[in-house]
Amino acid sequence: MNVLIIGAGYVGTTTGLLFAELGHSVTVIDVDQKKINDLQKGKLFFYEPGLDTLLTKHLASGKITFENDHQRAIKDNNLIFICVGTPQNQDGSANLHFLREASEFIASNLNEYKIIVIKSTVPAGTSKQVKLWIENTKKDPVSFDVLSNPEFLREGNALHDALYPDRIILGSENDKATALLQELYKGIKSPFFVTTPSAAELIKYTANSFLATKISFINEIAILCDKLHINVQDVAKGVGLDLRIGQLFLEAGIGYGGSCFPKDVLALIDTAKKNNIDLSILEKVHAINENQPGYLFKKVKTRLISLAAKKIAVLGLSFKAQTDDIRQSPSLKIIQNLINEGAIVEVHDPVAKLPGNLVDTVCQKDSAEEAITNADAILICTDWPQYKNINWAGIKNKMNSPIIFDGRNMLNTAEMRSIGYIYEGIGYN
Repeated sequence: MNVLIIGAGYVGTTTGLLFAELGHSVTVIDVDQKKINDLQKGKLFFYEPGLDTLLTKHLASGKITFENDHQRAIKDNNLIFICVGTPQNQDGSANLHFLREASEFIASNLNEYKIIVIKSTVPAGTSKQVKLWIENTKKDPVSFDVLSNPEFLREGNALHDALYPDRIILGSENDKATALLQELYKGIKSPFFVTTPSAAELIKYTANSFLATKISFINEIAILCDKLHINVQDVAKGVGLDLRIGQLFLEAGIGYGGSCFPKDVLALIDTAKKNNIDLSILEKVHAINENQPGYLFKKVKTRLISLAAKKIAVLGLSFKAQTDDIRQSPSLKIIQNLINEGAIVEVHDPVAKLPGNLVDTVCQKDSAEEAITNADAILICTDWPQYKNINWAGIKNKMNSPIIFDGRNMLNTAEMRSIGYIYEGIGYN
């Protein structure tokens, strides 16, 4: 099939490469000309393991192209995926400005029947709004259908999740359009669940909010475990063995971040408020997550008393491993707290870079060992596997004080203490 992707961001690029891998001809457009130019050269603007190889492969095969002629792209393709960003407004609601722009641009160039699929994460009922925007903007009496097909990509695992999804959700009210989408995904072995567009939109928010709830729940239990001198990892494992609960997302730490969970929880809360519903559980989930980085910082303050002129090594900037995404990263909140207390902060991350507001006050080192040398304490804020492989016994004597605060509970407590470290994780371990 011939498929058009509007939006060459994380979701749009990954989705386009998936369809190219399935044998379809894909065109990708974006208002950011630099982004399109880089992609035409095979250069990804974000870090995602394996995706650069797929980009090189399908640029060479001709299965994917990144275009500048947006009007022609709309007119030449009858299957259009909208993959634009829906950032968070100050009140927590989803900002649909880019979605509206894309919808009205499609409408202005609507020359024949189109199937328009919303891949972006949007509040329930947005498909109806997109229909209205297109109806009010189109110049000719041309028919179209609007479907919802939310993405469920995990940063750092996007390629695997695209090729081997747990499920494909499609919100559609047109049988022919449904059949076409099922044919589009032919070759993917996954449950294909068809529902209404509004239900599909709500499924995305609900799924992310439920996973965020598991994280905040175990983080709150971890605080109790600290008080009771119980290892939270033992509790999480025992609870997770219950098949009704499962072990995923029961890892205590410094909270969730990134571009999805924080904004999706708040957007769902906003949707509920607009419908006079109180989602008090999710409000608490958000509050716990906001406080969790501060819980690790409190441990640091309790142990070191004063942070003034103390050198603190922070390992990890990204909100999780295998991505360079620092949006809403707990690490950045902790770094800011350290700076406010007068600490000298040196950081390391394998791929993520310091944001502009911190480059003048924080030093980013090329290796973890450089950041650790002469440190008064280490804070592990991202669970990069490289940090497990540090020669902890060898580097201990290069520190001013052998103190580790493990915000991801990724090191072995007994081993670190046997080496001679003062080691604290989250949840008495």
